Amino acid sequence: MFDRGAALNAAMKLFWERGYEGTSFDDLIAAMGISASSFYNSFGSKEALYCEATRTYLEWAGQWFFAILNDPSIDTKTAFARLFEATAEEFTRGDHPLGCMISLAGTHCSPGMKNIRDMMAEHRAFSESAMAERIRKGVIKGDLSEDTDCEMLAAYYNAVARGLAVQARDGASRAKLSEIGRLAMQAWPAEKR
Repeated sequence: MFDRGAALNAAMKLFWERGYEGTSFDDLIAAMGISASSFYNSFGSKEALYCEATRTYLEWAGQWFFAILNDPSIDTKTAFARLFEATAEEFTRGDHPLGCMISLAGTHCSPGMKNIRDMMAEHRAFSESAMAERIRKGVIKGDLSEDTDCEMLAAYYNAVARGLAVQARDGASRAKLSEIGRLAMQAWPAEKR
């Protein structure tokens, strides 16, 4: 019997590993274990499947990302330090492709796939805005000085996180990613006096 969730998970991992255009229809139906007609009946099109697979990835990754980022029991700096530790762990787990689907998939698309590229850019921008919001809350709580450039600090840490995805895809160890995260935290603004 057809397991839609398992098929979607297989497609997500394939898109995560190869990107949208690097994943052929034949690769998809083989990985999903379904026929072409079942594919079209269940998912409609490759693009619709990609969008659904991306949402599935975001639900999974969002659980750990937002739980750490928005943990009210820790200060802002600790939240970011823990976020980088979790990122090192999640980007190097053995049960899925290395890195981050949002960071790596959909960055190179032909002009006809601008909608895919734009969708992925929006997802990347959303995580950066979530980081900026956490930093703004930290300023309000007194974790950071009032003159902190929240958007630029978030952009910096978002860029580091995206770089960790590339490092992971290139085979960097969890220890190396953790150390990069620790070094990045040295750029954290000095404590408010």
